[in-house]
Amino acid sequence: MLTLLNAMLATIGGVLQSIDWIDAPALVEMLCRFTLNIVMVWIVVHFFYYPKSRRRDYYFTFLLFAVSIFMLIYLMDGAKMKIGAALGLFAVFGIIRYRTESVPIREMTYLFFLVALSVVNGMAQKLSIAELIAANIIFVIAVSIAESNLLARHVSCKYVRYDKIALITPDKRAEMIEDLEKRLGVSIINVEVGSIDFLKDSALIKVYYHNPDKINEVDNVSKMPRHYA
Repeated sequence: MLTLLNAMLATIGGVLQSIDWIDAPALVEMLCRFTLNIVMVWIVVHFFYYPKSRRRDYYFTFLLFAVSIFMLIYLMDGAKMKIGAALGLFAVFGIIRYRTESVPIREMTYLFFLVALSVVNGMAQKLSIAELIAANIIFVIAVSIAESNLLARHVSCKYVRYDKIALITPDKRAEMIEDLEKRLGVSIINVEVGSIDFLKDSALIKVYYHNPDKINEVDNVSKMPRHYA
C-alpha cells in the first residue's frame, strides 16, 4: 500500500513540478495529509458515531470541524506552532453551546476527539506518512474499544410519567420494576422516584436500563425538559 501511495505521490509531484509557480512538494504533502485526516475522521463519524446516534446534523458538524481545524493548524505552520495555541482551541470549543439546545455529552466527546485528531494531523509535519498513519490507527482503535462493551456495559436512562402510583412505595418496588419491564421492553437496573402528583395519580420516575445496542435515544437527556415537567 505504501509503495502504491509513494508512486501516486511521485506522479502527482512530477506533474506539479512542471508548473513554476507551485511549490509541488509542499502541495503534495498538504493534500496527502488532508486526505488522510478527512478519511480517518469520516471512518470515526460514519462507522462509530452515526450508526448509534443517527444525527445527520452532528455528522455534518463533525466533518466541517475536522476540515476547518486541520486547515487552520496546517496553514498556520503547525510544526512551529506553540502547544499553548493548540490547547487554546480546546478552551474555545469547551464553552461552545448552541442557542437551541445543549450539546449532549456523547456528541461533545466526539467533537473533542475529532478536534484532537485533526490537530495531530495538522501539526505532525515532521512525522513520516507511515508514522502518521500509525497514529491515526491508534485513534481509531481507541474509539472502537470505547464504543464496545469491553470496558463497561452501556446503561441508558429515560424519564417516565408513571400512572400506577400505588406501586411507588418501597415495599412494592419489585412489582413496579416488573411492570415497567413489561411495558418498556427493557431490562431495568434501577428506578428513582421523583415528583409525585396525587391529584393526577402520577409520578415522575427515572429508569436506568441496559442498552446493549448503545442507541443514543432522545430520552438519554440528563434532566426532564421544562415543557414535559
